[in-house]
Amino acid sequence: MKVALIYDRVNKWGGAERLLLALHQIWPEAPLYTAVYNPQTAPWAKNFKIIPSFLNKFPLAKQHHEAYPWLMPLAFESFNFDDFDLVISVTSEAAKGIITKPGTLHICYCLTPTRYLWSGYQDYFQNEVFRLLAKPIIDYLRYWDKIAAQRPDVFIAISKNVRQRIKRYYERDSELIYPPIDTNKFQIPNSKFQINPKFKIQNPKFFLIVSRLDFGYKKVDLAIEAFNKLGLPLKIVGTGREYKRLRRMAKKNIEFLGQLTDQQLLVYYQKSRAVIYPQEEDFGLVPLEAQGCGRPVIAFRGGGALETVIENITGLFFQPQTAEALIEAVKRFEKMRFDPAECRKNAQKFNQTNFEKKIKRIIEEKWQNFRN
Repeated sequence: MKVALIYDRVNKWGGAERLLLALHQIWPEAPLYTAVYNPQTAPWAKNFKIIPSFLNKFPLAKQHHEAYPWLMPLAFESFNFDDFDLVISVTSEAAKGIITKPGTLHICYCLTPTRYLWSGYQDYFQNEVFRLLAKPIIDYLRYWDKIAAQRPDVFIAISKNVRQRIKRYYERDSELIYPPIDTNKFQIPNSKFQINPKFKIQNPKFFLIVSRLDFGYKKVDLAIEAFNKLGLPLKIVGTGREYKRLRRMAKKNIEFLGQLTDQQLLVYYQKSRAVIYPQEEDFGLVPLEAQGCGRPVIAFRGGGALETVIENITGLFFQPQTAEALIEAVKRFEKMRFDPAECRKNAQKFNQTNFEKKIKRIIEEKWQNFRN
């Protein structure tokens, strides 16, 4: 079976990119088609055969793809997949809109229906003037997105949360397969796997955030507001356009670590008291990576965290999504004890082996139905 992978854009690093690497382990020969590719900001993709669209040659498109939203549909419709038996689009935007012939099975592994068009529209377009100016483009993209969502033969959702959105916005049913984490990498230190003694961390009794600092829905500002008042050590891993603004907000008890290597990140997970997860995510790998390292999670009661954190066993929730509610949750946390073994046990349900078994089983089943 000849397989191709399709992804919206290869120019950053996050949970979706870890999912692509997991798929690459299963189909190492599969080329990766994408709208734009920036090898400087996506070194993780060096072992893929990357095939970017014509958009890759446009000025600044590699760094600022968001400047060309109206061209994203055409970018993916321009690809030819006639030589492939199976194409798997991994997408939260336009990659599901590829056009395939009847002999090619198209499975869409949906990260979420396009957030800025649907579930996250209010977050992205809070400014009334910007919303009015963007309306013609948004109307066109919503129209196209509805059409594109009918093209895949099969939808797979990354969470129950996303499954509900697919049904609501696209009126499509979907299978459910959770993305995997590398439980061999994210683990509790033991006699065979110890933290590097040369790796010293200031203020060892700290809480941790791991997040891109790009979008308001990540709610890192909410956590900063809470920890400014708590005065407890908080370390923030990640970079993005919001970095300078967030740093200006933070008091001295909050440290920004920037982008870390996986090995450095592992140490911070293992050393943290708990991971703070204030956003509502489609799924979210960070809570599972933390639990894989035996650390509990303090999460907003919403989104994918409801499917990955077991309340009062591997973490606790706060609600509403306010600094005051998070402060109360941290105070509750400090009176509780969490068993690292229970945290890791929960994370192991989402390992690579289970993921491979589930996705191969579904693809085999859909392929047989498709050929018949």
